[in-house]
Amino acid sequence: MSQPDLRATRVLSPNRASTLSTTSSRSQQDNVKKIAITADGKLPLLRGIDQNRPLAAIIQDIASEWTLENAADYALQFTEPNRQVYITERNRAELQNGNVLLLTWSPEKSAKDLYKSLTEGRAEEKLESLKRLQKLATDSTFAHEFINKQGHMLIMKYVIEGKNPGDPMAYQLKSFMALMEHGVVEWDIIEQDFTKRIVDCIISPKSGISPLQSALEILENVVLHCSDLTKHPVIEQHMTPERIQTHLQRIILAQSNDVQKNAIALLNALFIKAGPEKRKKLADSVQSRAFRNVLMSSVFGGKLGSEMAHQLYKLQTLLLNMYEEKMMTPADPNSQSVTGIIETLRKPVLDIEADSNQLGNRKSNVYKKLGFEDSSHPAQDFVRHTPPGILALDNVYYFAQNQSENYIKVVLENSCREDKHDCPFIRSSIMLTRVLCNILKIGEPPSDDGKTYYPMFFNDDKPFEKLFCICIQLLNKTWREMRASEEDFPKVLSVVKEQITRALQVQPRSFEVLKTRLQTLTYQDILKLWAEDRQKKEDWESQAKPIIELRQHITPDMLNLIKQQRINFLMEGTNFQKFNYKGKIRDKYWFWRLAPNSKSFLYADCSENCDVALDDLTNKLTISEMKSILVGKDCQHAKKAKGAINLYFAIQPQPSSSENPENFCFVAKDETELDMWTDGLNVLLGNEMDSSQKNKDLELLLNMETKIHLLDIEGITIPSETPQIPPEPNNFDFVYTNF
Repeated sequence: MSQPDLRATRVLSPNRASTLSTTSSRSQQDNVKKIAITADGKLPLLRGIDQNRPLAAIIQDIASEWTLENAADYALQFTEPNRQVYITERNRAELQNGNVLLLTWSPEKSAKDLYKSLTEGRAEEKLESLKRLQKLATDSTFAHEFINKQGHMLIMKYVIEGKNPGDPMAYQLKSFMALMEHGVVEWDIIEQDFTKRIVDCIISPKSGISPLQSALEILENVVLHCSDLTKHPVIEQHMTPERIQTHLQRIILAQSNDVQKNAIALLNALFIKAGPEKRKKLADSVQSRAFRNVLMSSVFGGKLGSEMAHQLYKLQTLLLNMYEEKMMTPADPNSQSVTGIIETLRKPVLDIEADSNQLGNRKSNVYKKLGFEDSSHPAQDFVRHTPPGILALDNVYYFAQNQSENYIKVVLENSCREDKHDCPFIRSSIMLTRVLCNILKIGEPPSDDGKTYYPMFFNDDKPFEKLFCICIQLLNKTWREMRASEEDFPKVLSVVKEQITRALQVQPRSFEVLKTRLQTLTYQDILKLWAEDRQKKEDWESQAKPIIELRQHITPDMLNLIKQQRINFLMEGTNFQKFNYKGKIRDKYWFWRLAPNSKSFLYADCSENCDVALDDLTNKLTISEMKSILVGKDCQHAKKAKGAINLYFAIQPQPSSSENPENFCFVAKDETELDMWTDGLNVLLGNEMDSSQKNKDLELLLNMETKIHLLDIEGITIPSETPQIPPEPNNFDFVYTNF
């Protein structure tokens, strides 16, 4: 048996040897990265780094070539203007051809030297060490070494002493914040004196503006993550909305959006951790005229980034959630305030039933005209419908007291209509309040990725009540346009909800802008939109069998078009907020795009809303290195996320022989961007596209292509069933003699 096997091997060996040699050569070339290595006082080295060799051995070779002693004290580092990253066994896979690395002191030696310089050095040396520390502290490897030497406690000690205000203090705070962001130690290590010193740094004019950003950020994290509540009172006492307002006004001169963002983030943190009474006081302060004027002039006056948009969305959500308690509280029919409000509401229509001599009947008729379901016990309407409970009653009372002319106009207009077209005002108010609560998601906590805010809500001390006043008049107008009766109530509410939702999409700056926008969205406009949707649905559902077969025939070509479009989208690239398995990395972004040859992804760090040129994308992830795609709750970085996680996705790399590499984590800006990326990744991995956007695009393309095909048979009635093929003849013995 061995002889035939040997002969077969000899016959095939030339081709096999050639194939194996080519494959082996290509694999070796992929594992060798051609990079440049520099060092202070040394000529650059151009060499290939074999990714299969231990990093320590490579550093040993470089040290020997440059005759450097103690190679263990050195490490390779990738350097950027504001960031320095050590190359380790864990991240070396990110190296790309053409990278320039710096041979420098290892993280352990750097941490040791910096600690020594900060404790024993002269003032000038300490300042330089702090400048270097704030850059190195962003690297997790260095941070672990420095924290192991209790370097973070040393920084805390210097901050407490407060001997170096201004820039040195800014370096200390920025370094401390960078060290804490790695999560090596908990925020409970913060000392009470440290917290007081941070507060003093913010409120003291001697500190200057340079330490403000990091100081505000540190206090935010203390409030959110420190379980020792004894550290909170000093922050709550001094960091009031009035104090934050003062700093927001100072920022106009400094033009620092980061300080504004961190100031509002701190306010949100205080809001979240406050009890009901303190939260009420915070809300009153934020909605004061002085604070609102500062927000409108200094915050909304300029261009806002995504982080600021998120903080404003969070503040808006927290303020609107102040209405949750009333929304979930039924009215007390025995309360004098409730009965007093109801009596106030009926006064404008007292004369409508003047011909009635019995006061009881007169009251009952008035309540019926107002639209109460229970005219004998009107307060029960606000008990039965909870939510929105007493919140609806408060809205109606605010409308009657603050816009009395409009209130009387709406009530009397409905009172004078025929009974079948009478719009029940109280019932409308209750249902409208519920609709507004659903649109604004009152009662839901702010999500981690929400960015939708409405400037008009920050420009009024009673934003929800003001919105109700506008929308109840809209509902009355729409009811009149529809000539609706009580049976049409659900349809009227759906139209009004559509009008409000579409008007809010422009993020109106003031309620006047919203009111103008709502006037342009008439019932007829909504009807047209619904008619278009209904027509599309009918077209989809009423297709004949021949059309269905035609669609099946052209589906593969349409899918190929979608696949190519997804690939083109990936080639254009996208700017993402940076995440790791622990969650969002604050103020860090990176740009990803598919290489022109569609064989790898290129990426690099960047600033927000910034596209990166192809030549500047120094990192690469080949398609062959990708194992799978994770979406939603399956992603590591979604486990600690609050709110919706449907926009989270991750690329899972192939595991290496030594360790499992960390996933590449992303959060899409919206569902469309998520679908485009997941579809494109599935195409590259040879999987089926399974997104909702793919289904929409396929349906759109199939409809368009089908209509183009049908142009050739215009005027011909398409049968509902495919014509049957006639049976075969008894024999095929026939000929066309005319051919």
